[in-house]
Amino acid sequence: MNHQTHIPAAAPAPRPAGRIISVRGSVVDVWFEHDLPAIFSVLYAGAGQQVVIEVLTQLDEHRVRGIALNPTQGLTRGLRVDTEGKQLEVPVGNEILGRMFDVFGNTIDHGPPLTGLAQRTIHRLPPPLLHRSTRSEIFRTGIKAIDVLIPLERGGKAGLFGGAGVGKTVLLTEIIHNMAGHTNGVSLFCGIGERCREGLELYHEMKEAGVLQNMVMLFGQMNEPPGARFRVGHAALTMAEYFRDDEQRDVLLLIDNIFRFIQAGMEVSGLLGMMPSRLGYQPTLATELAKLEERIANTEAGAITSIQAVYVPADDLTDPAAVHAFSHLSATIVLSRKRASEGLFPAIDLLQSNSKMATADIIGPRHYAVAQEIKRVLAQYEELQDIIAMLGLEQLSTADRNLVGRARRLERFLTQPFFTTEQFSGLPGKDVGLEDALSGCERILAGEFNDLPESAFYMIGTIEEARQKAGKEKKAQPEKIENAVVADG
Repeated sequence: MNHQTHIPAAAPAPRPAGRIISVRGSVVDVWFEHDLPAIFSVLYAGAGQQVVIEVLTQLDEHRVRGIALNPTQGLTRGLRVDTEGKQLEVPVGNEILGRMFDVFGNTIDHGPPLTGLAQRTIHRLPPPLLHRSTRSEIFRTGIKAIDVLIPLERGGKAGLFGGAGVGKTVLLTEIIHNMAGHTNGVSLFCGIGERCREGLELYHEMKEAGVLQNMVMLFGQMNEPPGARFRVGHAALTMAEYFRDDEQRDVLLLIDNIFRFIQAGMEVSGLLGMMPSRLGYQPTLATELAKLEERIANTEAGAITSIQAVYVPADDLTDPAAVHAFSHLSATIVLSRKRASEGLFPAIDLLQSNSKMATADIIGPRHYAVAQEIKRVLAQYEELQDIIAMLGLEQLSTADRNLVGRARRLERFLTQPFFTTEQFSGLPGKDVGLEDALSGCERILAGEFNDLPESAFYMIGTIEEARQKAGKEKKAQPEKIENAVVADG
């Protein structure tokens, strides 16, 4: 009887381990006998291989220098370092929807762990020019002020400039909510250098608004090393590219804050010992930002549309970080503290905000003419405000008084009750189509509603609601007077 001996298949040869030769903050130098790991390979060190190091430089034939993506406590010289020769990967697939992740693709929302998902490297090339769509399409938000005056580009990048407490997060949440209603789209929120509190609040706001099931959230928090903050944007884009290219869905990518991505790159560059360029920024600033931004594109399969919060250091628009960020943006939305204090929400500064899409060729002659006329009326109203403050409205000519009335009605008509603030304002949210918004602005500019009080235009959806609101206010007025008489009696 012949016995066949089973010869096991040869196991893949293990990659040679390395040794740590120096640890300086987040920068770790590792010595290898031979077979140096490639650039962007991931190394593992420490107890239970907890510390993840990304190779950024090969110093000579035996040494590599990497940046640790998590804290380096417990690392010592001589400690063993292992590698699989892979780059940093994150999970992709429909199962990631409704979840919150860190830069490594681990869930951080205390939900059940995700297993068996496909993994993709975070270092991917932008789509080739041949595969990009050359059509300029408008991205509808359902928010009157944005759709009429600052149209966003599908597959473009919009910058959102605003300080704390002017409604930045509420505006982002509303755009996500409306996108979920309009399209079969997916939203990704990427927090770069976010405070833990902000991330937690946003997570619960999205959950209460009912939009979390079509959303993915990633955070590289403020307390994490610069390596994690520097790579979380790339991780978010890898997930976004899956939904665009494989699922052929439109993606809305929100980044808060793109300046902190640049700042993290500056820290990494300094730790690696690179010579700084102007104002202490890294010499590779333009390349690093372009690597991230150029992946946000409109292709034949779908589009990644991005809205990015941009912090401008010391309000200096000539700062290299602001200059390089501006060069990638197709729209600029400026939030105004003055408008927020007047209760005009969304608190968008309609004169300072602008969009490259607001041309007659793209949005059409009618829309362009209406937008230009609105800006002209608002600009003239701004010029007259000093005179009104000193002399009063009565001292203006009849034509100027009419212009001020139209401008104030337009300002109020371009406010809007949001779905995401229903619980606070008690007003049902409104999603207004572009045709309704344009028609309302045209009729206000034509003086059709000069007989209605300004308050009738505040926090409404379509222009028809102004007459209904004015009628209700008129009915309520005699009741108030009667009640006051009874109280006096």
